[in-house]
Amino acid sequence: MKIIIVTGMSGSGKTVALKMFEDFGYYCVDNLPLELLLNFVDLTIESERGMNGVALGIDIRSGLNGLQEVFDELDHKKINMEILFLEADDDTLIKRYKETRRNHPLAAGGRLIDGINLEREKLAFLRSRADRILDTGRFLTKELKQELKKIYVDGKSFNNLFVTVLSFGYMYGIPEDPDLLFDVRFLPNPFYDHNLRLKTGEEKEVADYVFSNNDAEIFLDKLDDMIDFLIPRYIDEGKSALVIGIGCTGGQHRSVAIAAALKEKLDKIDGIGVRLEHRDMGKNISRISQR
Repeated sequence: MKIIIVTGMSGSGKTVALKMFEDFGYYCVDNLPLELLLNFVDLTIESERGMNGVALGIDIRSGLNGLQEVFDELDHKKINMEILFLEADDDTLIKRYKETRRNHPLAAGGRLIDGINLEREKLAFLRSRADRILDTGRFLTKELKQELKKIYVDGKSFNNLFVTVLSFGYMYGIPEDPDLLFDVRFLPNPFYDHNLRLKTGEEKEVADYVFSNNDAEIFLDKLDDMIDFLIPRYIDEGKSALVIGIGCTGGQHRSVAIAAALKEKLDKIDGIGVRLEHRDMGKNISRISQR
């Protein structure tokens, strides 16, 4: 039987993840006192009860004193255990806490960011020991469930690298977070075709227009080769999230079509998670419609 330790930053989605594991047929317990963890694992393994596995939520509320020794004992007993560490950047965590109006366990009436920083320090040893790290900042709930299902139900390999392909329009500003940024404004622009102006790059006729020029295929092939080269090196470096920005003028046609095609290619790479996000798609349609 497999034991999944679900841990990570407060506000990163551990409770949501545990509910998903429950849907997958795991027996789930949140915030189990560390003093009971070893006995609980022993009893669970003895009982089996037809479960797919056990998911245990452990975080800063459980207390961390003695956790290292508990993990060492589980390793000594050769328990099939895996640590899943969930995290998100500061802005995402702050936004989530403000939306839910909950108190951070380490803020103690002080500034929220101070509690987050202190928690990162206290959990550093746990993150370094984690088998899998997921940055939930860019996941919708359904996307997180799909990713966990892919790893823990379908048994696909995972190298702790999650790639976001982000289309955008330069007229709305350059995104702040891309690691790699590519400008596709050199491609033919469907905006100047009146039949395509109010459509998006998700629609076949627009994508066909963009790829009617051989430059689009050549660019995509070269980009694919470069990313194939970079991804193993990012994984070796320990990078957990990669954002690839694809920009055109309005973020509606060319960047959307190229980003979608790139996502299809990345989906074929084993061991990484991939999602597609169109930041500005539809904004230009609204502007034109209001004229």
